[in-house]
Amino acid sequence: MTTHLFAPPPSSDDGFATDLQRQGFAVLGAAQLARLAGLNSRALEQWQASWDDLPADQYLRDGGHYRRRRHSSFVLGDGVLQQVPHRPHWQPLAYNALHGGMLRHFEPVTPTLVAQPDWRALLTWLGGVCSRLRGTQPWFMEAHQFRIDTTDGIGRPTPEGAHRDGVDMVAVVLVRRHGIKGGETRVFAADRPEGLRFTLTEPWSVLLLDDVRVIHESTPILPQALEGYRDTLVVTVRAGSFQDVPELDGHHA
Repeated sequence: MTTHLFAPPPSSDDGFATDLQRQGFAVLGAAQLARLAGLNSRALEQWQASWDDLPADQYLRDGGHYRRRRHSSFVLGDGVLQQVPHRPHWQPLAYNALHGGMLRHFEPVTPTLVAQPDWRALLTWLGGVCSRLRGTQPWFMEAHQFRIDTTDGIGRPTPEGAHRDGVDMVAVVLVRRHGIKGGETRVFAADRPEGLRFTLTEPWSVLLLDDVRVIHESTPILPQALEGYRDTLVVTVRAGSFQDVPELDGHHA
């Protein structure tokens, strides 16, 4: 059976920032991302192997075994990107009703990948995009390598459902789709009944989201081959600080 895929609405090199400001999201193809961020397409292809070595996510509350990931944190200030000491990932329940409210300790992105010039170029460019959206300031960035697979017969890219991440901007970079159907992206206005659906299929294309104005989700994936998976790089960009466990009376909750 053939599944119809809705193509993402394209943004232009000159107009993507306006699209992001006007509608809360923008989509760039692989060639555009490479051109705008100054990336080497061949180098990006070599990154793909690192998604084959992601540890299992031990925190899935739905009992699934379909997600693998790594996570590292960075600060971008005055054009300089610095990795911070490894820290757990935390979200409040207000933004993640399924996995919020707990410290999740994931293995870091490998030093080999972080040391790549194109890694630094990509995150620096994303910070620059967010500065165009919110004004120039230091940006607190969390990078997540995800693999969602069909080990359980179905894989859920967003088991928490349609959500915001509690940041200023989210970038979802599609790294690879293999042997699957589904994985449709859905973007909804946060304050009115308006939305759009499409499927990212081109490796190294990117979806940029104004996390204040829109909510998003990706539908489950199903196998079309013996081994099916969807690899993404998700980078969140936040002003002020990382999301951390709130302090109560001087002690962590």
